[in-house]
Amino acid sequence: MHSLDLSLFKITPINILDILLVTFLIYQLYNLIRGTIAVNILLGMAVIYSLYFVVKLLQMQLLTEILGYFKDVAVIIIVVVFQQEIRRFLLLVGKSASLQRNKAWWRYFFGKAQAEKNNYARIKPIIDACKSLKQTRTGALIVFAKYYDEQFYQNSCEVVDAKISKRLLESIFQKTSPLHDGAVVIAENKIKSASCILPLTDKVDLPPQFGLRHRAGIGVTEANEATAIIVSEETGEISYAKQGKVKMNISFAELEKLLNKDF
Repeated sequence: MHSLDLSLFKITPINILDILLVTFLIYQLYNLIRGTIAVNILLGMAVIYSLYFVVKLLQMQLLTEILGYFKDVAVIIIVVVFQQEIRRFLLLVGKSASLQRNKAWWRYFFGKAQAEKNNYARIKPIIDACKSLKQTRTGALIVFAKYYDEQFYQNSCEVVDAKISKRLLESIFQKTSPLHDGAVVIAENKIKSASCILPLTDKVDLPPQFGLRHRAGIGVTEANEATAIIVSEETGEISYAKQGKVKMNISFAELEKLLNKDF
């Protein structure tokens, strides 16, 4: 009889760190796919993978060989099926490592008050435009992209590249405007493009009143490092999307705080 090697169960600081890191990665991956169709796909793959071991144990040669082909290409299938989730995960890792994430500390040491004052001047036209759009119940989708990916946005957008202004935003989203369908993308302190067709989220647990505009606003924040303001055409309600999550019916004071933090 072989003796049990207790050294495998020895608790060391490295082992604890290893467990914590794996737990953190699993938690982040769960957050990325929670509430999306990817969960059902992952469960389906787990069922097929488990079935492979069952039929192999029962020596069912034909099924074992067929499911074995699936097992051999599982990594490729995961990359193809979950490419959006993998992209979001890598963006999350990059954002965590980015110095931009620590901009609050830079403001604290290098003139916090002045930075906030300058930032308010940048976001005021956006807030004023949202007030007007809410009052007239004009549907709108405004995306704030941290990095302007020309290949992603310009393929389905009209290039604007203009200074941010309340009147320009109002004009774009007027129902008679040829650019009112789709989203406005703001980056590098400019309105870069308008009438953008964006990817829709795969989430299945969204409120029933959410239409294509809301699904696009959530979808773009899942696929890119971006945030989005959605103005409902039916109610005038303002929502704010970030990292695939959405805050509904926010006030203008909340909107100012969110933009100050993210834009």
